[in-house]
Amino acid sequence: MTDIQLMHRFLDDMEVENGLAKNTLESYRRDLEGVLEIFIQRKVGFLNATREDIQFFLSNLAKRQMAGSTVARKISSLRRLYRYLALTGLRKEDPTRLLDSPKIIRHLPNTLNETEVESLLAAPDRKTFHGLRDAAMLELLYATGLRVTELVSLTTDGLDEASGFVRVVGKGEKERIVPVGEVAMALVALYQRQARPGLLKGRYVKALFVSNRGQEMTRQNFWYIIKEYAVVAGILKSISPHSLRHSFATHLVNHGADLRAVQMMLGHSDISTTEIYTHVAQERMKRLHEQFHPRG
Repeated sequence: MTDIQLMHRFLDDMEVENGLAKNTLESYRRDLEGVLEIFIQRKVGFLNATREDIQFFLSNLAKRQMAGSTVARKISSLRRLYRYLALTGLRKEDPTRLLDSPKIIRHLPNTLNETEVESLLAAPDRKTFHGLRDAAMLELLYATGLRVTELVSLTTDGLDEASGFVRVVGKGEKERIVPVGEVAMALVALYQRQARPGLLKGRYVKALFVSNRGQEMTRQNFWYIIKEYAVVAGILKSISPHSLRHSFATHLVNHGADLRAVQMMLGHSDISTTEIYTHVAQERMKRLHEQFHPRG
């Protein structure tokens, strides 16, 4: 079996057994192809490479001054491959077992404060079809912390108005149930009754949110929409749909929400990803202390 065949077998098995998203699989493929380029120079392959060969690959990354997060991801891809090789009996020892991951500088996410969120949610003109749709999308995004892809992928049967939940298919085709507040649910219901039929103009589209042309809303369309409303709301910082997801999580943590519950609502597979929002809350408290304490 060639290294390329081995890599494809690994990726196929990861897709079938772990249900990994296509973007994740593509990331693994690019990482492993980069490793293979170096291995070919050293006349080794995945099955006979040593720890020294892998260290040579990492030193090559260091010379190219790659970010710690990028290096850590490539190491993670390698570790996953070699775990797979060990489990399938294709290789006995794991040359990545003692590798150290680089220290990653975690940048705090770009969030809006609660006043800015209120201004953004109030920006659309709800007297128009597209304004009512935009208001419903913004309100639902902030109420649930959905990813923008998850938001535009919602179908008309994805919301359960009676129980107050939305059913979401997230990364890796994993389904989760997220609670929706009364304000957001009522606004989405109003959009469905009053605005959606007018936007569709007799067309049939399964997507919950539709464009001004009566087609499925795209993530690019919504990105431009949120940018426009940020200007209307007088928000000077650069924001994106993901800013509302970050704000949703940060405000929950600020108000004492359990981190595990926030993790479930966001659809994070690892609690360490969610823990960034505790750092955001701590930074906010630090700024408030510096601003208002007489000896801050």
